[in-house]
Amino acid sequence: MSDTTACPQCTLSNTYADGALMVCADCGFEWADEAAVESSVVVRDSNGNVLAQGDTVVVIKDLKVKGSSIPLKQGTVIRGIRLVEDDAEHIEGNSDKIKGLVLKTCFLRKA
Repeated sequence: MSDTTACPQCTLSNTYADGALMVCADCGFEWADEAAVESSVVVRDSNGNVLAQGDTVVVIKDLKVKGSSIPLKQGTVIRGIRLVEDDAEHIEGNSDKIKGLVLKTCFLRKA
């Protein structure tokens, strides 16, 4: 058990992983596991810029939208994007005319 991480609050080594968090069984303190943070997915736009939750992106080419007769035109702004968990190729967002979009990052650039 030499690979267990000591609790930063009480310094005891009785800890376990709970998803992306480490939990101390003695004091109940929770903290982010460094290994899980390093392995998190990095989402990039078509130019290689890193995208984060809440960013604004622009569509770089006309896109047909399934279930809608309105296409997304080049230059359409998508504000307040949401990253899809464990998926570096898709984001969620809303345009002015179409709500609930899931878009591939290869058709977007950071505004």
